[in-house]
Amino acid sequence: MGGSSSFKLSGKLQDYKLLIKFNLSFMVVFSALISYLLAPKVKEYDWASIILFFVGGMLVTGSANTINQIVEKDTDALMKRTANRPVASGRMSTGEAWAFAVIAGIVGVLILWHFNLLTAVLAAFSLFVYAFIYTPLKKVSSISVLVGAIPGSLPCLIGWAAGNDDLSAGGWALFALQFFWQFPHFWAIAWVADDDYKKAGFKLLPSGGGKDLNTAIQIMVYTMFLIPLGLLPARFGVTGLNSAIVATVCGVAFFAQTFSLLKTGNRQSALRIMFGSFLYLPIVQIAYLLDKV
Repeated sequence: MGGSSSFKLSGKLQDYKLLIKFNLSFMVVFSALISYLLAPKVKEYDWASIILFFVGGMLVTGSANTINQIVEKDTDALMKRTANRPVASGRMSTGEAWAFAVIAGIVGVLILWHFNLLTAVLAAFSLFVYAFIYTPLKKVSSISVLVGAIPGSLPCLIGWAAGNDDLSAGGWALFALQFFWQFPHFWAIAWVADDDYKKAGFKLLPSGGGKDLNTAIQIMVYTMFLIPLGLLPARFGVTGLNSAIVATVCGVAFFAQTFSLLKTGNRQSALRIMFGSFLYLPIVQIAYLLDKV
């Protein structure tokens, strides 16, 4: 009996981990936390505040991802990579998922309100745009990537607002870098998962949804923007020269990966860009934090 109960509890916890898309949520909150710690008014590490901010961020992000899975449960069931999600597979009811999403969203926003009202408002706005505008727009137009890049970048402003009580230039510099990063990141994923996305009716690639030269060029252009954008935190006095050099080297290396896709148009080249994007952002953000002025 005890073993059976433990097994059920373990399975339920695993389902909630899938429900909130834990790895994605962690990456999002990591960006927000880096921005919080980079804020000039944050002079030392207050671990109680750091943990509180992390928990609030995970709850808000988890709520948004849960609503995403509720809305997309039928399309998730059609795709190999998402068919095992708890709502899509039928292991969790939409009622249970909605209850979690509402409670997690409200509690998360209230926790972030502990820092200031601006942080809470930005978090609530980000949740709303991701769950109720970006999510349904994915089946309508590839402009959904542009719309989704807004809540995808707002964690930088949320973190900055929590630490600095404002939306000054340093926060916008971090926002801009993450905003442009998302285009090569998501388009590379969409290129790799194109067959699955077509089954679900998602329209994420530009140029009419084709894995073609125009899409490869757009990936290259947006990646190129990361090189000058990576210098902005140093320009606004948030970080120093060392991190600017790291950001430039990483930006050039990331940009260099796009030439293979432009030349070959194959899945392996898109995969390299996808994995390159996963490496680029945390490396640059950690460099910023280590080089904070």
